[in-house]
Amino acid sequence: MILVVTATAKEMKSAFPHAPRVEQGEAVEFVFQGKPLLLAVTGVGLINASMAAGRLLAREDISGVVNVGIAGAYNEEEFPLLSTCYAWQETWPEYGLLDDEGRVDPKGIGFAQGEIDGTVIWNRVKLNPVNDAEAMGLKLGKTWLRASSVSVSSVTGTFTRAGWLKVICNGDMENMEGFGLAYAARQMGLPFLQLRTLSNVVGSRDSVDWDLKGALRGLEAAVQMLFAE
Repeated sequence: MILVVTATAKEMKSAFPHAPRVEQGEAVEFVFQGKPLLLAVTGVGLINASMAAGRLLAREDISGVVNVGIAGAYNEEEFPLLSTCYAWQETWPEYGLLDDEGRVDPKGIGFAQGEIDGTVIWNRVKLNPVNDAEAMGLKLGKTWLRASSVSVSSVTGTFTRAGWLKVICNGDMENMEGFGLAYAARQMGLPFLQLRTLSNVVGSRDSVDWDLKGALRGLEAAVQMLFAE
């Protein structure tokens, strides 16, 4: 059974409009296009995502994890709004030693997150989206964009901060749950895929740079393609 995780009930309902409604903290079994799924809503943020992952991945019937949702784009020209993206790496830029200018050295306190397959993890988890999608019997869309994803605890509200994150993390899209879910799945040796539609330009609070409704609508088409038989 594939665990499909969203941060909010709105994202889950947008992705699976015909499934039973799933509220925060709940998990519901659902067969979609012939595939048995466990749909779960974690709540927003890395803490909620990590707590849910710890609880749900304790089940013995989970064969893989898919994180679905919306995200922001650091560069709209390279990653246009409403595009569908899958992550090839996840970075948590807030882990480590913080200086007076807001920069963080992930090795500054000398304690790594842990190891995955013999690789020490500081603030970044490398992913294998093509292989992991195939392992779960899923299909990546030919027009989907391959993105370096950044997980933050606070939505980036200025272009200065957005520019720093893009450079230091090689970031393409910003979310609030991906690192916790990716790290947990990889620790368990499970295939993991993060699929997101782009809703906004990171750093901007101007309504012209946001299309939340359009990104939510795009989740249904993305999920249908991902799980196509």
